[in-house]
Amino acid sequence: MEGDELCFPQLNTSCRKLKRSHVDIVCIHVILSSISLLTAALNLLVIISISHFKQLHTPTNLLLLSLAVSDFFVSLPVFFQITLIEGCWYFGDLVCVLYSVLALVITSSSVGTMVLISVDRYAAICYPLHYPTKVTQRRVQICVSLCWICSLFYAGVLLKESLKQPGRLNSCIGECVIDFDIIKQFVDLMLTFFLPISVIIVLYLRVFVVAVSQARAMRSNITALTLQRSGKVTAKKSELKAARTLGVVVLVFLTCIFPIFCVFFTDQEALYNFSSALFLTCLFYFNSCLNPIIYAFFYPWFRKSMKVIVTLQILKPGSSNANIL
Repeated sequence: MEGDELCFPQLNTSCRKLKRSHVDIVCIHVILSSISLLTAALNLLVIISISHFKQLHTPTNLLLLSLAVSDFFVSLPVFFQITLIEGCWYFGDLVCVLYSVLALVITSSSVGTMVLISVDRYAAICYPLHYPTKVTQRRVQICVSLCWICSLFYAGVLLKESLKQPGRLNSCIGECVIDFDIIKQFVDLMLTFFLPISVIIVLYLRVFVVAVSQARAMRSNITALTLQRSGKVTAKKSELKAARTLGVVVLVFLTCIFPIFCVFFTDQEALYNFSSALFLTCLFYFNSCLNPIIYAFFYPWFRKSMKVIVTLQILKPGSSNANIL
């Protein structure tokens, strides 16, 4: 082995670098760096908007805030992913495990938040009369906190052995391998994919059916009058619009995460193909960048708050009480 093929040329036990063309390396740096910076900037705008403006302190927006926080932290693993272009890990065994823990926490918290968003829309559309009293800001804060705490606990349990002895599975210096056997993979597949995705699909199918029936009722004066006389309450148009918008967010999330899980558990050889692995990685990370773009298209309050933040009007006294809605 020549010295320039090693991750650490001064060490005989160093891992070997992967051979990449200069064009491939430049393309990966540009693509992943752009995704990382754009993801961090756009989600930071969402975090500042919902945190700063009092009008946006609603239960649904708290869930969007939790999703934006997890999407913001996605930009950190992207940075580490860039350094792995040559197949070398330069940050030590402990950082390798912490990187894996962060990635697992981000994924599980994102999926958990998506489930909470689906439950929120289900309650708002299917039980509009009870929604304001049952889904309060305090209860949503507790649910979001539990979601993050459980995600951290879940990552700690799955990676307990690796946290105790970082790098014990490495075959050479410059490698990042964690203890994640087939049993843990199956548990992770069930808890972060099949079960939550099933709940999300079932709830949104129910929301879709109820929303369609209520939309038809609103178009018919006779049916609407009948609903009022019978004591039934239909959801507000704003709630229906929010359900549609968040439905798009959930659909985009499923579209981006589904291919990786399918490939990982059906055709793992594709993960070792450079082009396939790069595409799946970019698709997974790009989902975190898409959510704020969806908000910009569907939510006027996000466009207004973004303008206030970019023009630095947010620094004025009393800006938190500005009329954003």
